[in-house]
Amino acid sequence: MKTSEFKQLLPSIFGKWLTTFEDEGEYGFTYQIEKDNKRVAYATNLTPETIEKAVQANADLLLTHHDAWDFLYGMREECVNELKKHEISHFFIHLPLDFVEFGTCTSLFEQIEIDEITSFSTFEQDRELPGIGTFHKALSFSELKRKLELKLDEPVRAWQNHDRPIKKVAILTGAGNNSALIKFAKENDCDAFITGERTLYSVQYAKFAGVNLYVGSHTYTEIFGVESFGRKVKKTYPVIELIRIKEDHIESVEDHSLSCT
Repeated sequence: MKTSEFKQLLPSIFGKWLTTFEDEGEYGFTYQIEKDNKRVAYATNLTPETIEKAVQANADLLLTHHDAWDFLYGMREECVNELKKHEISHFFIHLPLDFVEFGTCTSLFEQIEIDEITSFSTFEQDRELPGIGTFHKALSFSELKRKLELKLDEPVRAWQNHDRPIKKVAILTGAGNNSALIKFAKENDCDAFITGERTLYSVQYAKFAGVNLYVGSHTYTEIFGVESFGRKVKKTYPVIELIRIKEDHIESVEDHSLSCT
């Protein structure tokens, strides 16, 4: 798969979302070299560490959800230097991957084996909206927590704010820490809200609203969306090899005893 062929494939994968965010800096190449990409690595984040692991994997192309954002002062420059040094192209896809139908939220729903997705995550009128899904057989508070920890392979912070069994769940992966998102879940009769970051106010509001709150890490709630993207590329170019880059769990609570139950 040539780099130019990969670029030509993107509109068929992401459709309207490329146009929606084309002037927002939400996707693109951090470094691009025209070559035959036989080994494609993927991770949530672009960091010197993920590039180092891509080099160790002999990758030609690195796909990530996040760029090395400008507020990570100096990191982008170091990343670009390393990509150039090792002749690895890098492409990131942020908000389009959050809201495309197969994207980050849908991929996490699939990991927790939701029975039915009733609405996909989307972006409307400058608002991010979570996806909503339903378990046909209700789970307990602790059962959903264990399921998430198994799939994310990390501790999950969880706050039980009601005693009902959990059937209807809202998800916005990554930085879904805005209380308006929990309000949306509440208004749509969701029993639980799952995301990858929290604030004091999201915890306070979830308690007030009576919605169970589950918080994994930003990195690991979103990795499955990047994996789904990679599989879309591989479906068109079956000869490529997909390689998952294992990132450190730097955001998660190391001591399981600190999780709220």
